[in-house]
Amino acid sequence: MPTRLKWLSIVRSPVGATATVLVLLLALLAIFAPLVWGAQAQAIDTSGTQQGPSAEHLLGTDALGRDVLARVLVATQLSVTLAVIAVVIGVTVGTLLGTAPSVLPRWAGRIVVGIVNIAVAFPGLLLALFFAVIFGVGTTGAVLAIGFAMAPGFARLTQTMSAAIAGRDFISAARTAGVSRLRILVRHVLPNIAEPLIVNATVAAGGALLAFAGLSFLGIGVQLPAFDWGRMLSEGLNRIYINPAAAFGPAAAVVIAGLAFNLLGESAASVAGGRVAIRRSAFLPLPTTHAVPTESTESTDTILSIENLRISYPTHSGPVHPVRGVSFEIRVGEALGVVGESGSGKSLTALAASRLIEPPGVVTADRLEFNGVQILTAPEKTVRRLLGTSMAMVFQDPLTSFNPARRIGSQLAEAAQEHQVMSRRNAMERAVERLQAVRVPAAARRAEQYPHEFSGGMRQRAMIAMGLMNSPKLIIADEPTTALDVTVQRQVLRLLNRVRTETNAAILLISHDIAVVSQSCERVLVMYAGRIVEDLPTAELYTGARHPYTRALLEVVPDLDTDRGQPLGVIPGRPPAPGEVSPGCAFAARCPLATAQCLESDPELAIHSDKHRVACWNPVEGATRLTLPEPSTAAAHTQDSPIATLGGTR
Repeated sequence: MPTRLKWLSIVRSPVGATATVLVLLLALLAIFAPLVWGAQAQAIDTSGTQQGPSAEHLLGTDALGRDVLARVLVATQLSVTLAVIAVVIGVTVGTLLGTAPSVLPRWAGRIVVGIVNIAVAFPGLLLALFFAVIFGVGTTGAVLAIGFAMAPGFARLTQTMSAAIAGRDFISAARTAGVSRLRILVRHVLPNIAEPLIVNATVAAGGALLAFAGLSFLGIGVQLPAFDWGRMLSEGLNRIYINPAAAFGPAAAVVIAGLAFNLLGESAASVAGGRVAIRRSAFLPLPTTHAVPTESTESTDTILSIENLRISYPTHSGPVHPVRGVSFEIRVGEALGVVGESGSGKSLTALAASRLIEPPGVVTADRLEFNGVQILTAPEKTVRRLLGTSMAMVFQDPLTSFNPARRIGSQLAEAAQEHQVMSRRNAMERAVERLQAVRVPAAARRAEQYPHEFSGGMRQRAMIAMGLMNSPKLIIADEPTTALDVTVQRQVLRLLNRVRTETNAAILLISHDIAVVSQSCERVLVMYAGRIVEDLPTAELYTGARHPYTRALLEVVPDLDTDRGQPLGVIPGRPPAPGEVSPGCAFAARCPLATAQCLESDPELAIHSDKHRVACWNPVEGATRLTLPEPSTAAAHTQDSPIATLGGTR
């Protein structure tokens, strides 16, 4: 639903319509009441003081004979204005505090988070009174007191929502493009959390009205000769037994105004998808990386060189290693495919190569070199510029990879503006050219559309176009054809191949589907339990694969000769979790060729023949067919359901 129509739907519900009418009435009173009833509210009549309700004065008069109802109506302007100003202060300060850890150094960010955590633990009214003492008695002090008292709640809300947004693919794409943390915050994070912030600010306006009334009632808010509802309530309460209407008028105004803002906020929350809960959010430190410094490789033909890459995550029982000693190279213009079951470490390896491993992950490597630069030890500015211009990421789900709050064209143009010092107009022209290059029809018009207006295939094309904005030397495609029908899959794969041919960019294609990799790549890496178990040319995949796991993956994929009357082939058992890897070969428990040696020692990835490496003590020889247990037998040997089945290895 378009944003404008979505917000207009508020008035369709009885609660939303009532709240909208009340808020509009408050706005009209705030604007016009001083003009219409201002003179009457200030007119002093010493002969008619302390009168009760009458036809002339519906709520009676005060100690100076002024009409109470007129004063209540005129006080709407000051009461509502001060509440809105306080909310603006609270949202602004809270947003700054909540987003500060994203742009400040780690030590400073932790200090800010600690201060917010302490402030949130105190009741809001207590904080307001504390700040009122600091800022002094009066209107200005009350506004600042209430605004700063509201800030910790909005800071916590901003921290929570920012942390949720930070894990989205379009944030990772922006990081890969080399966008600075401040620009990511302003252009990508804040627009996506603005809606719930506005909803919560609307609800908070009602609370601010009540808080102001409370401070003025206590005599530390609005001071004479100015007056608001709280000041009038304090005056009316002194003679409540003589003229209850004098206290009832401002009290009713506070209740109605507060109810109007709260109901409007509740209605807006239901339209926006529910109120955003304020939860505890721990500060996430920056990614931790370590590496043994090494000299740059001399070969100019290698674009990515990885040696002994390890990724670890801390757990209660010690660190686990989902990637264990991965080593490989990609040369200029080469298409390298990586296959394996879920959890084998394919995507983590690619994320490590692009410096996108999130904390508390720790990346170590003897060499992690991209385009001649050691990206684990090079300065952050150098790495950001290098990855932003020479590496492109095509993620699995393009809908989450694009910022839903921004148009496609502006997102493509951002990379060029960041690294090529282009004007906005020139960057948009380049974005349109890139969309045309990936065969997006009516590219100029589509560049002005939002991601949800694109089909799945067109979003994937736009994601590839984004990667081409800065002429990359390496394109990492992580499951680029997942959830696409076979026709669109073929189009995307052809597009990637055409881009490689035209730009001489290397491609790292990650997929569960071994058939997709065999049709698109020149070389295949087979990963299992965080290690590469086989590295071979695609031409030898079906005839020369030597590792039992590679053979098993090939044999569970049905073809035209598969007997449809028989159960589909499966690999029995399941891959081990990162913390469950045994000392021997990780595939031994599922391998029909395993021996005692396989259970005791993990084989190294050794050269089997020219351009062919395999890690196995008992490699399959020739075209021997690997005999897999029948599905029923496999199920009898393990309590886990089979994982690898037809069409891929999900």
